[in-house]
Amino acid sequence: MKIEHVAIYYEDLERAKEFFIKYFNAKLGRKYHNEKTGFSSYFLSFESGSRLEIMTRPEVKKEEKNPTRPGYAHIAFSTGSKDNVDSLTTKLKDASYYVLSGPRVTGDGYYESVILDPEGNQIELTV
Repeated sequence: MKIEHVAIYYEDLERAKEFFIKYFNAKLGRKYHNEKTGFSSYFLSFESGSRLEIMTRPEVKKEEKNPTRPGYAHIAFSTGSKDNVDSLTTKLKDASYYVLSGPRVTGDGYYESVILDPEGNQIELTV
């Protein structure tokens, strides 16, 4: 069994789409929009074959995120090397994205950094 995709709601769907395309080389699927409900989504595909569905609807509102709340904690992207973790972390920091931690070696031996996406979701960058 494998995870087919992960889905995340965003208030600003277009900004989220551009973020994943620009920094994570996501390939964009066609936009789906339901006129009746206002729901819209894109499927983003990555080199590894994994997919992310980003979604919105009119009632989605950005709220402060408690990092230890139950549920979704983060998405981890393998960059392939420590140098790539460092480089992408710097690129995101220079673009004014918040670096929550790292780059560093964690207690369980991972080399990683954690950044916040445009709406405060945690994204882990690892080897």
